[in-house]
Amino acid sequence: MSSADPLDLLDWYDRHAREMPWRTGPRARAAGVRPDPYRVWLSEIMLQQTTVAAVKSYFLAFTERWPTVTALASARDEDVMAAWAGLGYYARARNLLKCARVVAGDYGGQFPQDHATLLTLPGVGRYTAAAVAAIAFDDPQVVVDGNVERVMARLHDEHTPLPQAKPMLTDYAAALTPLARPGDYAQAVMDLGATICTPKRPACGLCPWRAPCAAWAAGTMAELPKKAPKKRKPTRHGIAYLARRVDGAWLLERRPDKGLLGGMLGWPGSDWGDAPAEAPPIRAEWRALGEEARHTFTHFHLRLTVKTALVPMERAPDRGDFIEAPDFSPADLPTVMRKAFDLAQGAWSRQR
Repeated sequence: MSSADPLDLLDWYDRHAREMPWRTGPRARAAGVRPDPYRVWLSEIMLQQTTVAAVKSYFLAFTERWPTVTALASARDEDVMAAWAGLGYYARARNLLKCARVVAGDYGGQFPQDHATLLTLPGVGRYTAAAVAAIAFDDPQVVVDGNVERVMARLHDEHTPLPQAKPMLTDYAAALTPLARPGDYAQAVMDLGATICTPKRPACGLCPWRAPCAAWAAGTMAELPKKAPKKRKPTRHGIAYLARRVDGAWLLERRPDKGLLGGMLGWPGSDWGDAPAEAPPIRAEWRALGEEARHTFTHFHLRLTVKTALVPMERAPDRGDFIEAPDFSPADLPTVMRKAFDLAQGAWSRQR
């Protein structure tokens, strides 16, 4: 096992901890300030599959609008989904609301402190439960994200590829998790991976764990962690129909709660597959743009043919509803739908 000392890392963290809007820093913690479990939980949900830089503005907007879990629990579904637009993985936003309502309704607006109960909350998996328990409540749970996996792989010069190596790296992390200051320690390892032990060109000269690092001794830092070859993502195709009424209103529909972009507002369209069938939402003279809206999801690439039409006031859609121009904000759309809108806007601007 590694001879790394958690105290060395905590000393480094006390001097170099990143400042983030959801974090109670080491100085504040030492002065007795306790982290807000709501802000810890919200940030961890937002940070799944997303970068810190991308999350900051969303987190600040969310907490200004819904400063407590009870306030979030009382929010309208469509308002939360619109505020989430652009963060991706929209099932997280649906579970976010479900979890907030369980905490507000079943736990009096107070997050449960024990790891086992946290695991029962909607949308809270092993990582999130461990992170909330450790950071918010100083429960010495083992918190392992991609940064921690990278640090552990290098610290132990572990060449077993991910994801096969996950249990082994978790065991390494568990052996180092201290009983004292486990919340600060969890954030310290993540900060180390994010700022020093980075995927490319790690700054080993600044690392508090350089001396006990087996990969540093072997010169294999840049090779780790090993990863199994990724499967090639398939490409799916679809059609997005952007209808604008002569008064400026837009035809939109809310997607079903289940599935990709579930519960989000978007353009009516076809199914996504190899050869999508036409499925216009309203009778109109549809024109296809010469460009596709392209987007990559976790498991596939999507290419959307964008079709536009101008329709008269009296014409009713077969599905969806017209939203008046002052009530429509492209920022409320998920990213792929906003890409389609941007293409359409560009085409209309060129036609003027």
